[in-house]
Amino acid sequence: MSAAPPAPRLHYAWVALGVSFLVVLSVVGVRAAPSVLIVPLQQQFGWSRAMISAAVSLNILLFGLFGPFVAALFQTLGLRRTLLGALSVLVVTMGLTGLITAPWQLFATWGLLVGTACSACSVGLAAAIANRWFVTRRGFAVGLLTAGNASGQLVFLPVLAAIAQHGHWQYVPWLLGIVLAAMIPVVWFLLPENPRAIGLAPLGGTMEEAGPRASGNPVTLALDSFRHASRSLDFWLLFGSFAICGFSTNGLIGTHFIPYCVDHGISEVTAASVVASLGVFDLFGTTLSGWLTDRFNPRKLLFWYYGLRGLSLVVLPFTAFDPLSLSIFAVFYGLDWVATVPPTVLLTTTVFGRKEAPVVVSWIVAGHQIGASIAALGAGVVRTETGSYADAFIASGLACMIAALIVLRIARGRLVALA
Repeated sequence: MSAAPPAPRLHYAWVALGVSFLVVLSVVGVRAAPSVLIVPLQQQFGWSRAMISAAVSLNILLFGLFGPFVAALFQTLGLRRTLLGALSVLVVTMGLTGLITAPWQLFATWGLLVGTACSACSVGLAAAIANRWFVTRRGFAVGLLTAGNASGQLVFLPVLAAIAQHGHWQYVPWLLGIVLAAMIPVVWFLLPENPRAIGLAPLGGTMEEAGPRASGNPVTLALDSFRHASRSLDFWLLFGSFAICGFSTNGLIGTHFIPYCVDHGISEVTAASVVASLGVFDLFGTTLSGWLTDRFNPRKLLFWYYGLRGLSLVVLPFTAFDPLSLSIFAVFYGLDWVATVPPTVLLTTTVFGRKEAPVVVSWIVAGHQIGASIAALGAGVVRTETGSYADAFIASGLACMIAALIVLRIARGRLVALA
Protein backbone atom coordinates (compact mmCIF):
# COMPACT_ATOMS: atom_id res chain seq x y z
CA MET A 1 0.00 0.00 0.00
CA SER A 2 1.29 3.46 -0.84
CA ALA A 3 1.93 5.85 2.01
CA ALA A 4 -0.47 8.71 2.58
CA PRO A 5 0.87 12.09 1.44
CA PRO A 6 2.30 14.17 4.26
CA ALA A 7 0.07 16.85 5.69
CA PRO A 8 1.05 20.39 4.71
CA ARG A 9 3.07 22.19 7.33
CA LEU A 10 1.31 25.52 6.81
CA HIS A 11 -2.46 25.59 7.12
CA TYR A 12 -4.07 27.90 4.55
CA ALA A 13 -5.73 29.76 7.42
CA TRP A 14 -2.44 31.60 7.86
CA VAL A 15 -2.44 32.64 4.20
CA ALA A 16 -6.02 33.93 4.51
CA LEU A 17 -4.98 35.79 7.64
CA GLY A 18 -1.96 37.28 5.87
CA VAL A 19 -4.02 38.51 2.91
CA SER A 20 -6.58 40.04 5.25
CA PHE A 21 -3.78 41.70 7.20
CA LEU A 22 -2.49 43.35 4.01
CA VAL A 23 -5.98 44.59 3.15
CA VAL A 24 -6.47 46.07 6.61
CA LEU A 25 -3.01 47.64 6.49
CA SER A 26 -3.79 49.31 3.14
CA VAL A 27 -7.19 50.63 4.20
CA VAL A 28 -5.75 52.00 7.44
CA GLY A 29 -3.65 54.34 5.31
CA VAL A 30 -6.91 55.85 4.05
CA ARG A 31 -8.40 56.10 7.51
CA ALA A 32 -5.28 57.70 8.98
CA ALA A 33 -4.74 60.25 6.19
CA PRO A 34 -7.13 62.97 7.51
CA SER A 35 -4.78 63.58 10.44
CA VAL A 36 -2.08 64.82 8.02
CA LEU A 37 -4.56 66.69 5.79
CA ILE A 38 -6.25 68.91 8.37
CA VAL A 39 -3.52 71.57 8.44
CA PRO A 40 -2.87 71.62 4.63
CA LEU A 41 -6.59 71.92 3.86
CA GLN A 42 -6.92 74.68 6.44
CA GLN A 43 -3.99 76.54 4.90
CA GLN A 44 -5.03 76.16 1.26
CA PHE A 45 -8.79 76.70 1.49
CA GLY A 46 -9.17 78.59 4.76
CA TRP A 47 -11.53 75.94 6.14
CA SER A 48 -11.81 75.80 9.94
CA ARG A 49 -10.68 72.78 11.90
CA ALA A 50 -14.25 72.37 13.15
CA MET A 51 -15.55 72.07 9.56
CA ILE A 52 -12.84 69.65 8.46
CA SER A 53 -13.36 67.67 11.65
CA ALA A 54 -17.08 67.45 10.84
CA ALA A 55 -16.26 65.67 7.56
CA VAL A 56 -13.92 63.30 9.40
CA SER A 57 -16.62 62.76 12.02
CA LEU A 58 -19.09 61.77 9.28
CA ASN A 59 -16.50 59.33 7.91
CA ILE A 60 -15.99 57.72 11.32
CA LEU A 61 -19.74 57.54 12.03
CA LEU A 62 -20.58 55.88 8.70
CA PHE A 63 -17.65 53.49 9.13
CA GLY A 64 -19.35 52.22 12.27
CA LEU A 65 -23.00 52.34 11.18
CA PHE A 66 -22.39 50.45 7.92
CA GLY A 67 -20.20 47.83 9.61
CA PRO A 68 -23.04 45.48 10.66
CA PHE A 69 -24.56 45.52 7.17
CA VAL A 70 -21.18 44.82 5.57
CA ALA A 71 -20.64 41.97 8.04
CA ALA A 72 -24.02 40.61 6.94
CA LEU A 73 -22.87 40.92 3.32
CA PHE A 74 -19.87 38.76 4.25
CA GLN A 75 -22.35 36.02 5.13
CA THR A 76 -24.72 36.48 2.16
CA LEU A 77 -22.93 38.02 -0.84
CA GLY A 78 -19.60 36.58 0.26
CA LEU A 79 -16.50 37.87 1.98
CA ARG A 80 -14.28 38.07 -1.09
CA ARG A 81 -16.81 39.81 -3.34
CA THR A 82 -17.67 42.31 -0.61
CA LEU A 83 -14.01 43.17 -0.07
CA LEU A 84 -13.40 43.55 -3.81
CA GLY A 85 -16.37 45.91 -4.11
CA ALA A 86 -15.18 48.02 -1.18
CA LEU A 87 -11.63 48.25 -2.54
CA SER A 88 -12.93 49.31 -5.96
CA VAL A 89 -15.02 52.12 -4.42
CA LEU A 90 -12.02 53.32 -2.42
CA VAL A 91 -9.75 53.38 -5.49
CA VAL A 92 -12.21 55.60 -7.41
CA THR A 93 -12.80 57.81 -4.37
CA MET A 94 -9.09 58.38 -3.80
CA GLY A 95 -8.80 59.59 -7.37
CA LEU A 96 -11.65 62.07 -6.87
CA THR A 97 -10.46 63.30 -3.48
CA GLY A 98 -7.35 64.91 -4.95
CA LEU A 99 -9.60 67.15 -7.05
CA ILE A 100 -11.78 68.65 -4.30
CA THR A 101 -12.11 72.42 -4.01
CA ALA A 102 -15.27 72.86 -1.90
CA PRO A 103 -16.38 71.62 1.54
CA TRP A 104 -19.30 69.58 0.15
CA GLN A 105 -16.83 67.61 -1.97
CA LEU A 106 -14.79 66.80 1.13
CA PHE A 107 -17.96 65.55 2.83
CA ALA A 108 -18.95 63.51 -0.25
CA THR A 109 -15.57 61.83 -0.78
CA TRP A 110 -13.78 61.48 2.54
CA GLY A 111 -16.97 61.67 4.57
CA LEU A 112 -19.56 59.58 2.72
CA LEU A 113 -17.76 57.26 0.28
CA VAL A 114 -14.63 56.54 2.31
CA GLY A 115 -16.65 56.08 5.50
CA THR A 116 -18.97 53.50 3.98
CA ALA A 117 -16.36 51.59 1.95
CA CYS A 118 -13.82 51.36 4.79
CA SER A 119 -16.47 49.63 6.93
CA ALA A 120 -15.60 46.44 5.07
CA CYS A 121 -12.31 46.38 7.00
CA SER A 122 -13.67 46.97 10.48
CA VAL A 123 -13.49 44.55 13.39
CA GLY A 124 -16.25 42.56 11.66
CA LEU A 125 -13.68 41.42 9.11
CA ALA A 126 -11.32 40.29 11.87
CA ALA A 127 -14.16 38.37 13.53
CA ALA A 128 -15.25 36.81 10.23
CA ILE A 129 -11.73 35.64 9.32
CA ALA A 130 -11.03 34.36 12.83
CA ASN A 131 -14.33 32.51 13.15
CA ARG A 132 -14.22 31.00 9.64
CA TRP A 133 -10.59 29.93 9.52
CA PHE A 134 -9.63 29.32 13.15
CA VAL A 135 -10.94 27.19 16.00
CA THR A 136 -7.68 27.30 17.91
CA ARG A 137 -5.54 30.48 17.99
CA ARG A 138 -8.64 32.59 17.36
CA GLY A 139 -7.70 35.31 19.83
CA PHE A 140 -4.25 35.56 18.29
CA ALA A 141 -5.77 35.85 14.80
CA VAL A 142 -8.03 38.72 15.89
CA GLY A 143 -5.11 40.40 17.62
CA LEU A 144 -2.89 40.17 14.55
CA LEU A 145 -5.56 41.55 12.22
CA THR A 146 -6.28 44.35 14.64
CA ALA A 147 -2.57 45.09 14.77
CA GLY A 148 -2.81 45.83 11.07
CA ASN A 149 -4.21 49.18 12.15
CA ALA A 150 -0.94 49.96 13.87
CA SER A 151 1.16 48.66 11.00
CA GLY A 152 -0.76 50.77 8.49
CA GLN A 153 0.02 53.92 10.41
CA LEU A 154 3.65 52.89 10.77
CA VAL A 155 3.96 52.36 7.02
CA PHE A 156 1.94 55.27 5.70
CA LEU A 157 1.84 58.21 8.10
CA PRO A 158 5.44 59.49 7.90
CA VAL A 159 5.36 59.29 4.08
CA LEU A 160 1.93 60.91 3.80
CA ALA A 161 2.92 63.67 6.24
CA ALA A 162 6.08 64.45 4.24
CA ILE A 163 4.03 64.69 1.04
CA ALA A 164 1.38 66.91 2.64
CA GLN A 165 3.91 69.18 4.36
CA HIS A 166 5.67 69.96 1.07
CA GLY A 167 2.50 71.37 -0.47
CA HIS A 168 1.38 68.33 -2.42
CA TRP A 169 -1.53 67.11 -0.31
CA GLN A 170 -3.36 65.92 -3.49
CA TYR A 171 -0.72 63.23 -3.90
CA VAL A 172 -1.74 61.71 -0.56
CA PRO A 173 -5.08 60.21 -1.77
CA TRP A 174 -3.61 59.37 -5.17
CA LEU A 175 -0.79 57.34 -3.61
CA LEU A 176 -3.31 55.53 -1.41
CA GLY A 177 -5.44 54.77 -4.49
CA ILE A 178 -2.48 53.06 -6.17
CA VAL A 179 -1.83 50.92 -3.07
CA LEU A 180 -5.49 49.91 -2.83
CA ALA A 181 -5.64 49.03 -6.54
CA ALA A 182 -2.68 46.68 -6.03
CA MET A 183 -4.66 44.82 -3.35
CA ILE A 184 -7.53 43.87 -5.68
CA PRO A 185 -5.73 41.01 -7.51
CA VAL A 186 -4.26 39.80 -4.21
CA VAL A 187 -7.75 39.36 -2.74
CA TRP A 188 -9.12 37.91 -6.00
CA PHE A 189 -6.52 35.15 -6.30
CA LEU A 190 -5.46 34.38 -2.72
CA LEU A 191 -8.51 34.75 -0.43
CA PRO A 192 -10.97 31.84 -0.67
CA GLU A 193 -14.47 32.36 0.69
CA ASN A 194 -13.91 29.90 3.57
CA PRO A 195 -11.96 26.69 4.31
CA ARG A 196 -14.69 24.50 2.78
CA ALA A 197 -14.18 26.27 -0.58
CA ILE A 198 -10.74 24.66 -0.86
CA GLY A 199 -11.61 21.40 0.87
CA LEU A 200 -10.17 22.20 4.29
CA ALA A 201 -11.37 22.31 7.85
CA PRO A 202 -10.59 25.43 9.90
CA LEU A 203 -7.37 25.38 11.87
CA GLY A 204 -7.89 23.12 14.87
CA GLY A 205 -11.45 22.18 13.79
CA THR A 206 -13.46 19.79 11.65
CA MET A 207 -15.20 20.07 8.29
CA GLU A 208 -18.51 20.55 10.09
CA GLU A 209 -17.10 23.77 11.54
CA ALA A 210 -16.09 25.18 8.13
CA GLY A 211 -19.51 26.80 7.82
CA PRO A 212 -21.56 27.22 4.63
CA ARG A 213 -22.57 30.68 3.46
CA ALA A 214 -25.75 32.06 4.95
CA SER A 215 -28.64 33.09 2.71
CA GLY A 216 -31.19 35.85 2.87
CA ASN A 217 -31.35 39.62 2.86
CA PRO A 218 -28.22 41.15 4.48
CA VAL A 219 -30.19 44.14 5.79
CA THR A 220 -32.68 41.82 7.48
CA LEU A 221 -29.85 39.68 8.84
CA ALA A 222 -28.09 42.71 10.32
CA LEU A 223 -31.27 44.14 11.87
CA ASP A 224 -32.35 40.75 13.25
CA SER A 225 -28.95 40.36 14.89
CA PHE A 226 -29.32 43.78 16.49
CA ARG A 227 -32.84 43.01 17.77
CA HIS A 228 -31.63 39.77 19.29
CA ALA A 229 -28.46 41.22 20.80
CA SER A 230 -30.10 44.39 22.13
CA ARG A 231 -32.18 42.35 24.56
CA SER A 232 -28.98 41.51 26.43
CA LEU A 233 -27.44 43.80 29.06
CA ASP A 234 -24.05 42.39 28.05
CA PHE A 235 -24.53 43.86 24.58
CA TRP A 236 -25.08 47.35 25.95
CA LEU A 237 -22.10 47.04 28.31
CA LEU A 238 -19.94 46.02 25.35
CA PHE A 239 -21.47 48.74 23.18
CA GLY A 240 -20.94 51.47 25.78
CA SER A 241 -17.39 50.52 26.73
CA PHE A 242 -16.38 50.26 23.07
CA ALA A 243 -17.94 53.66 22.39
CA ILE A 244 -15.52 55.05 24.97
CA CYS A 245 -12.75 53.13 23.22
CA GLY A 246 -13.53 55.04 20.02
CA PHE A 247 -13.85 58.29 21.98
CA SER A 248 -10.24 57.83 23.10
CA THR A 249 -8.56 56.39 19.97
CA ASN A 250 -9.22 57.11 16.29
CA GLY A 251 -11.69 59.91 17.00
CA LEU A 252 -9.22 61.78 19.20
CA ILE A 253 -5.65 60.56 18.72
CA GLY A 254 -6.15 59.35 15.16
CA THR A 255 -7.67 62.67 14.06
CA HIS A 256 -6.26 65.38 16.31
CA PHE A 257 -2.95 64.26 17.79
CA ILE A 258 -0.88 65.58 14.87
CA PRO A 259 -2.63 69.00 14.86
CA TYR A 260 -2.20 69.07 18.68
CA CYS A 261 1.54 68.60 18.21
CA VAL A 262 1.60 71.29 15.51
CA ASP A 263 0.01 73.66 18.05
CA HIS A 264 3.07 73.04 20.23
CA GLY A 265 5.52 73.92 17.44
CA ILE A 266 6.19 70.35 16.30
CA SER A 267 6.31 69.73 12.54
CA GLU A 268 3.77 67.45 10.88
CA VAL A 269 6.46 64.98 9.85
CA THR A 270 7.81 64.75 13.40
CA ALA A 271 4.29 64.41 14.82
CA ALA A 272 3.48 61.72 12.26
CA SER A 273 6.63 59.89 13.32
CA VAL A 274 5.36 59.92 16.91
CA VAL A 275 2.05 58.43 15.72
CA ALA A 276 4.00 55.85 13.73
CA SER A 277 5.92 54.97 16.89
CA LEU A 278 2.56 54.54 18.60
CA GLY A 279 1.92 52.02 15.86
CA VAL A 280 5.12 50.13 16.64
CA PHE A 281 4.15 49.64 20.26
CA ASP A 282 0.53 48.98 19.35
CA LEU A 283 1.59 46.28 16.89
CA PHE A 284 3.38 44.53 19.74
CA GLY A 285 0.70 45.29 22.34
CA THR A 286 -2.28 44.19 20.27
CA THR A 287 -0.61 40.97 19.11
CA LEU A 288 0.30 40.27 22.73
CA SER A 289 -3.28 41.09 23.73
CA GLY A 290 -4.52 38.39 21.36
CA TRP A 291 -2.15 35.89 22.98
CA LEU A 292 -3.25 36.98 26.47
CA THR A 293 -6.92 36.79 25.50
CA ASP A 294 -6.53 33.09 24.70
CA ARG A 295 -5.22 32.53 28.24
CA PHE A 296 -6.65 35.06 30.72
CA ASN A 297 -9.95 36.61 31.76
CA PRO A 298 -10.79 39.18 29.04
CA ARG A 299 -12.74 41.37 31.50
CA LYS A 300 -9.64 41.87 33.64
CA LEU A 301 -7.53 42.60 30.57
CA LEU A 302 -10.00 45.29 29.48
CA PHE A 303 -9.99 46.80 32.97
CA TRP A 304 -6.24 47.38 32.79
CA TYR A 305 -6.29 48.49 29.15
CA TYR A 306 -8.90 51.21 29.70
CA GLY A 307 -7.49 52.31 33.04
CA LEU A 308 -3.92 52.77 31.77
CA ARG A 309 -5.10 54.46 28.57
CA GLY A 310 -7.19 56.92 30.57
CA LEU A 311 -4.24 57.78 32.77
CA SER A 312 -2.01 58.51 29.77
CA LEU A 313 -4.61 60.81 28.17
CA VAL A 314 -5.19 62.79 31.36
CA VAL A 315 -1.47 63.34 31.88
CA LEU A 316 -0.54 64.28 28.28
CA PRO A 317 -1.83 67.92 28.29
CA PHE A 318 0.31 68.66 31.36
CA THR A 319 3.57 67.51 29.73
CA ALA A 320 6.07 69.73 27.92
CA PHE A 321 5.49 67.98 24.55
CA ASP A 322 9.23 67.48 24.38
CA PRO A 323 10.90 64.35 22.93
CA LEU A 324 11.03 62.63 26.33
CA SER A 325 7.37 63.16 27.27
CA LEU A 326 6.13 62.24 23.78
CA SER A 327 8.29 59.11 23.81
CA ILE A 328 6.86 58.04 27.17
CA PHE A 329 3.35 58.68 25.89
CA ALA A 330 4.04 56.70 22.71
CA VAL A 331 5.09 53.66 24.75
CA PHE A 332 2.43 53.94 27.45
CA TYR A 333 -0.53 54.72 25.19
CA GLY A 334 0.69 52.76 22.19
CA LEU A 335 0.84 49.41 23.95
CA ASP A 336 -2.93 49.32 24.39
CA TRP A 337 -4.20 51.58 21.59
CA VAL A 338 -6.37 48.85 20.03
CA ALA A 339 -5.45 46.05 22.43
CA THR A 340 -9.08 46.19 23.56
CA VAL A 341 -10.28 44.47 20.38
CA PRO A 342 -9.29 40.80 20.98
CA PRO A 343 -10.90 40.56 24.47
CA THR A 344 -13.98 42.45 23.24
CA VAL A 345 -14.40 40.04 20.30
CA LEU A 346 -13.92 37.04 22.60
CA LEU A 347 -16.53 38.35 25.04
CA THR A 348 -18.95 38.93 22.15
CA THR A 349 -18.37 35.42 20.82
CA THR A 350 -18.83 33.98 24.32
CA VAL A 351 -22.17 35.71 24.80
CA PHE A 352 -23.68 35.44 21.29
CA GLY A 353 -21.95 32.44 19.69
CA ARG A 354 -19.48 32.00 16.85
CA LYS A 355 -22.06 32.26 14.06
CA GLU A 356 -23.64 35.54 15.18
CA ALA A 357 -20.47 37.15 16.52
CA PRO A 358 -19.24 38.88 13.30
CA VAL A 359 -22.50 40.81 12.86
CA VAL A 360 -23.03 41.50 16.57
CA VAL A 361 -19.45 42.68 17.03
CA SER A 362 -20.00 45.01 14.07
CA TRP A 363 -22.90 46.60 15.95
CA ILE A 364 -20.57 46.99 18.91
CA VAL A 365 -18.03 48.60 16.58
CA ALA A 366 -20.83 50.97 15.52
CA GLY A 367 -20.81 52.13 19.13
CA HIS A 368 -17.04 52.54 18.89
CA GLN A 369 -17.42 54.74 15.83
CA ILE A 370 -20.23 56.80 17.35
CA GLY A 371 -17.88 57.58 20.24
CA ALA A 372 -15.06 58.27 17.78
CA SER A 373 -17.18 60.61 15.65
CA ILE A 374 -18.19 62.57 18.76
CA ALA A 375 -14.52 62.91 19.71
CA ALA A 376 -13.46 63.90 16.19
CA LEU A 377 -16.09 66.63 15.97
CA GLY A 378 -16.01 67.62 19.64
CA ALA A 379 -12.23 68.00 19.84
CA GLY A 380 -12.28 70.15 16.71
CA VAL A 381 -14.95 72.38 18.22
CA VAL A 382 -13.07 72.57 21.54
CA ARG A 383 -9.89 73.60 19.69
CA THR A 384 -11.78 76.22 17.65
CA GLU A 385 -13.55 77.68 20.70
CA THR A 386 -10.75 77.54 23.30
CA GLY A 387 -7.59 77.49 21.20
CA SER A 388 -6.44 74.24 22.86
CA TYR A 389 -7.14 70.50 22.77
CA ALA A 390 -6.40 70.04 26.48
CA ASP A 391 -10.00 69.78 27.71
CA ALA A 392 -10.85 67.21 25.03
CA PHE A 393 -7.95 64.96 26.03
CA ILE A 394 -8.74 65.17 29.74
CA ALA A 395 -12.42 64.35 29.13
CA SER A 396 -11.45 61.34 27.02
CA GLY A 397 -9.09 60.06 29.72
CA LEU A 398 -11.77 60.31 32.42
CA ALA A 399 -14.22 58.44 30.19
CA CYS A 400 -11.69 55.60 29.85
CA MET A 401 -11.58 55.24 33.62
CA ILE A 402 -15.35 54.85 33.63
CA ALA A 403 -15.06 52.17 30.93
CA ALA A 404 -12.55 50.30 33.11
CA LEU A 405 -15.33 49.81 35.67
CA ILE A 406 -18.05 49.01 33.12
CA VAL A 407 -16.19 46.07 31.57
CA LEU A 408 -15.97 44.18 34.87
CA ARG A 409 -19.73 43.54 34.64
CA ILE A 410 -19.71 41.92 31.17
CA ALA A 411 -20.68 38.24 30.88
CA ARG A 412 -19.81 37.52 34.49
CA GLY A 413 -21.75 34.27 34.70
CA ARG A 414 -20.28 32.89 31.48
CA LEU A 415 -16.59 33.19 32.26
CA VAL A 416 -16.21 31.44 35.60
CA ALA A 417 -13.51 29.19 34.17
CA LEU A 418 -11.46 32.21 33.17
CA ALA A 419 -11.73 34.08 36.49
